[in-house]
Amino acid sequence: MEARPQNSFARGLDVLIAVARSGEATVAEIAAELDIPPSTVYRYIRSLREYALVEESGGAYLPGWRLLDISGQHLTHTRLVEVGTAYLQNLTYQTSETSVVAVRAGSQAICLRQVISPHSERSAFRVNELLPLHAGAGQRILLAYAPRAIVDLVVSRMRPFSDSTPGPDAIPALLEQARKVGFTVSRGEFQPGTVAVSVPVISAGEVACSLTVAGPEGRCGSDRWIQRSLRLLRDAAGDLGHELAG
Repeated sequence: MEARPQNSFARGLDVLIAVARSGEATVAEIAAELDIPPSTVYRYIRSLREYALVEESGGAYLPGWRLLDISGQHLTHTRLVEVGTAYLQNLTYQTSETSVVAVRAGSQAICLRQVISPHSERSAFRVNELLPLHAGAGQRILLAYAPRAIVDLVVSRMRPFSDSTPGPDAIPALLEQARKVGFTVSRGEFQPGTVAVSVPVISAGEVACSLTVAGPEGRCGSDRWIQRSLRLLRDAAGDLGHELAG
């Protein structure tokens, strides 16, 4: 690495850059790369974790959600908002339920944009709300396509949000099934009483986001509603993926 001034700020940036560049690195690897003591790396890692710039998984360190959010992915997010909002509006018009675009940021999901159902009883998040990757259809479809290190990190931190939230032992099979069939369905896993259906939006071979329709169990609990919503979501996801790639 090119020599830098040996001050605290520069060393902290070097540690952050090493994690961002590698995608996953241990303290020993960072120390060897930067030629500094492991104890020094630990000190900076501790501060970076406090600001969600890095995350720990099985002794290795990954870019945190805040680092991903400010590292250039905001450009992709802006593009998703620009072209994705029209798809959400159409989905909500067709289903009368809330539609959501979510993206993964580290070991969490972010509600990037939503169009809320016109019904008084409805499901909704907050725009830019951080969401758990293991609970909820839109979040779990993102986890299904995440790197193994992210899956392990999420599983190690899982907590229930309702009686329907899947436990750690159920996650591997759920993720495998999601990849196999290309969609997820959740019933009250994150928000009790809510049914959600979600599909991945694939652009240029990568999962760009999830596309979800969600509403109360009373209106959205039937197989007929789920199958109709799934058809609409798949059509929208295909068109959105092509538009993003173009």
